[in-house]
Amino acid sequence: MSFQAYLDTIEKKTGRTPRQLADEARAKGFDGPDVKAGEILEWLKTDYGLGRGHGMALVHVIRNGPSIDARHVGTSGPHQDESDTLWLDGIATKPS
Repeated sequence: MSFQAYLDTIEKKTGRTPRQLADEARAKGFDGPDVKAGEILEWLKTDYGLGRGHGMALVHVIRNGPSIDARHVGTSGPHQDESDTLWLDGIATKPS
């Protein structure tokens, strides 16, 4: 599953875009340098029912923004993406 597919699935499961969830995480202080991934994962599990895989995709976005390593772009591996920039503003507004 591509990184973007993880984010799209998160939106379908929660009804919230990745950007909305990242903004909420920042408002809760989960973007601090000392915050452990486990704290964020627990919040996502408790409030949104997300498992570890989907949660870790959001941890990446919360910590790093929409950029992913270019080595995942156009590869044939399980996490291949079309771009090194993830779309965070929702499936309905994603450019084709």
